[in-house]
Amino acid sequence: MDKAALAVFLRADFAQVADDFVVERADEAGVTLRLVAGERHLRPGGTVSGPALFALADVAMYLAILARVGPVALAVTTNCSIDFMRKPEAGRDLLAEARVLKLGRVLAVGDVLVFSQGRPEPVARAGLTYSLPPR
Repeated sequence: MDKAALAVFLRADFAQVADDFVVERADEAGVTLRLVAGERHLRPGGTVSGPALFALADVAMYLAILARVGPVALAVTTNCSIDFMRKPEAGRDLLAEARVLKLGRVLAVGDVLVFSQGRPEPVARAGLTYSLPPR
């Protein structure tokens, strides 16, 4: 699936979160997904919350897998490990760069780096595993 197809899929199948995300890039190398960080994503202290960072990493990996296998709505996260490395800067969108490391018949494994827009150092790193339904 390309960038446009992923955006349509997200809007149709996950409308509850579609307004939070923008697919910036989608190709064989992976997906770049933007979290349009708003007031609802902040925690006390003015930083983007951990749950918002987790959601960004999870959705980015989900879309990176779909970019490779097509619109498989029932692919599900089976494992996620996330390291919060730096405080995301308030007032900046976050960008997640997701790549699929292994795409098997039943499992897909990948990683995601999350950046504050315009900053070179990542604010978080996640490793995720997804279970794929029978094709």
